[in-house]
Amino acid sequence: MQFLVYISLYPFLWLVSILPFRLLYLFSDGLYILIYLVFGYRETVVKENIELALPHLSETEKKRITKAFYHHLCDMIVESIKSMSISESEMKKRFTFANIELLQDIENNGKTIALMCAHYGSWEWMFILQIYIKNKGFAVYKRLKNKYFDSLVKRIRAKFNSHLITTKETIPTLMRAKVNGELSICGFASDQSPKVKKAHHWQEFMGINVPVHTGAEMLAKRLDMAVVFFKVKRLKRGYYETTFKTITLTPKEYEDYKITNIFLKLVEQQIYEAPEYYLWTHKRWKHRRDK
Repeated sequence: MQFLVYISLYPFLWLVSILPFRLLYLFSDGLYILIYLVFGYRETVVKENIELALPHLSETEKKRITKAFYHHLCDMIVESIKSMSISESEMKKRFTFANIELLQDIENNGKTIALMCAHYGSWEWMFILQIYIKNKGFAVYKRLKNKYFDSLVKRIRAKFNSHLITTKETIPTLMRAKVNGELSICGFASDQSPKVKKAHHWQEFMGINVPVHTGAEMLAKRLDMAVVFFKVKRLKRGYYETTFKTITLTPKEYEDYKITNIFLKLVEQQIYEAPEYYLWTHKRWKHRRDK
């Protein structure tokens, strides 16, 4: 059944991927009508999240953010499909790095890197980063249920020499690289909600006390990785710029959860600047408790 779904959808996805960008975004506009105006995909979750995280805003502003978010979500969907066929030169033009030398300097000093980010802006095209750096690139992801689409996503990432690894694979993969003397860089999207039973730390995020992921910090301390935050800014439709900020080069010197706290404060700043580009469809605040 999985294979039938895959071979049924793949030709359509490929045709979408080869559309010129002008037509691609017209397709995104049509998708917006279906996802938001017709089906209201996770609209209740989105509105509740915005209400919880941005209670100080007027109702007019919350509605504007909601609509702008759905437009951006649809752009993200078509941009991820575009990854199937987009050329290296086109992606380099559309996804740029303001201070790539920060990572290059860390590499030249012989450090592995934990790259922390939020589900914000665009992370689909972030994999072009590997063109500019030498450390072997990994990204932690959640395996897709359909093994054929999962394999497709891995092949797309491999075009730019990046490798997807699951949460369970992360520790052995990075440990193996360290033992082999191989420098690596691993991306962690650490802003989503962990399972409560596995949560080691609770913290205020957007003014709400919630469980938070601490895996990136734990690994950074264990493997002595430099910890870097990357902030994505949407310049205009289909164009993004990333800025890197070093959180620490010496993670073992930080008390437990300090690195995670710093990361989440940076995410908050990013959201406040332009909240419409955060991934509001996730149930980030489904577990919360009084302060």
